[in-house]
Amino acid sequence: MSVVLVGANPGVLVKDGDRVTAFASVWQVDWSPLGSGPALVLWHDGRVRVLGPDPQLAGWLADTFVRHFGEVDGLPWEPVVERADVQVDLDLARGGTAKAADVTVELSGISDRRPFREEGLTLGGVAYDLSNVFDPCDSATVTVGGTRIPGVAGAAFLAVAEVWSTA
Repeated sequence: MSVVLVGANPGVLVKDGDRVTAFASVWQVDWSPLGSGPALVLWHDGRVRVLGPDPQLAGWLADTFVRHFGEVDGLPWEPVVERADVQVDLDLARGGTAKAADVTVELSGISDRRPFREEGLTLGGVAYDLSNVFDPCDSATVTVGGTRIPGVAGAAFLAVAEVWSTA
């Protein structure tokens, strides 16, 4: 088994009825073959923005992981990588906040903490084992340019102590 990534990956899916209005995937990478650091991937309004101080790391996260997540399945996917500082503040008692350029993701109301493990999770034809501590959140918002993206956070969570590995 080979470790591919160690870190945290909070996220939120925002829907207005049956329509996805946003999906944000926040990353705090403690270790990967491409280095460490934060990134934020946002699908909104038919666009994918990949924000991070290290464009190579941020692009790798978007292409290797996020583009294959079920939350964005069937959505247009043409990422634009933007070099931007990303601030990630995670608090396992309260939730978390991530800010990058004009994007802010806020997660709050942790309702549970439980271990999660999935073996043989296939993303882009590669099988991964994934483990983390999964913390569902009761509420979340995503704002762009100071305007809250409409809809309800259908799935909002912190995923910490996250390890992706391949066989």
